[in-house]
Amino acid sequence: MKHQHWIRSAAIAGVIALLTTGCSVLGTGKKSDIDAPPKTGAEADMKTTSAAVTIDMIEDNSSQMTVYVKDAKGFVAPLSLGLPKTVSVAKTTLEYMVDGGPVTSLLPSGFGALLPKGTKVISLNVTPDKRAIVDFSKEFLTYDQQNERKILEAITWNLTNFPSVEKVQLRVDGKDLKEMPKGKTPLDTPLARSMGINLEKAEDAEFGQSTPVTLYFLNQNDQNYKYYVPVTRLVKRTDDVAKAVVDQLIKGPDQKKGLAAVLNATTEVKSIKPSEGLITVDFSSKILGADQKASADALQSVILSLTENTGYKQVQIKVDGAVKITSTDSQNYSKPVTRPAHINPAKL
Repeated sequence: MKHQHWIRSAAIAGVIALLTTGCSVLGTGKKSDIDAPPKTGAEADMKTTSAAVTIDMIEDNSSQMTVYVKDAKGFVAPLSLGLPKTVSVAKTTLEYMVDGGPVTSLLPSGFGALLPKGTKVISLNVTPDKRAIVDFSKEFLTYDQQNERKILEAITWNLTNFPSVEKVQLRVDGKDLKEMPKGKTPLDTPLARSMGINLEKAEDAEFGQSTPVTLYFLNQNDQNYKYYVPVTRLVKRTDDVAKAVVDQLIKGPDQKKGLAAVLNATTEVKSIKPSEGLITVDFSSKILGADQKASADALQSVILSLTENTGYKQVQIKVDGAVKITSTDSQNYSKPVTRPAHINPAKL
């Protein structure tokens, strides 16, 4: 029970990152700043409305948007959906995360929205310090307690997909929410991506002496739709986050949870070298199949996981020092690859 309490409080406050390496670990490439007390009420809203509209219009001109929902096994996962174009893209994505709303007909089999039925997004504003202030209607508080943390993860990871958002502050009917009412998860500091998602602990890690790494493993629904699930795993404290990420991908998912590994246990890493804006991973030829091609799922997982944890924008993959690599989906990986803008395109 003591450990569960520590996870809840530390993860929400972003303390995990501060207690561990202090390195770039969950996508920003920087240590989390400690916020000054946030402004509340009309003053903050008046100063941020135009900023929120501007970011949304600039950052996504397409109708392809990412939402975070729950799958059949209870994992919070991103889905890329074709949603109506609106002025406020970020607000629209939240509206399409409401149970019983228009997203229902767009979700693949086994997926469900996490925000309670009837929830309305009254406003979504972003402050100059990259804090998204979301005001929900009172229906937001009618959630099932077992979904409390999942809801917070979904909202936070959804909004921090936008480059202009690093933290999230919740309100209900215009009033700051200091804690979630059912499970008592504290909200006295803004939520950040450093809270993790689908949190778990490696067997050899100790609370307070660990480094969080977010790994992308595979899952599949009953209609053979494959998708990536992000899992934040607390591992033994390390300063070499990139190596920890690849090592944990090779170790694979917790077998009891039903996710599929992306790298074979025999995979060997010859080197991992960072440079300006780029991180290079050199695997041995054991990563190749009998057809001398690398698994497309494995390469995408490596790219997603490394860009998530290190802050580097591009990944160069090599095999025995060579960059001429072909994947099982016939993509050429001879040049550095950037993180995809949208993960898990949904198939109905």
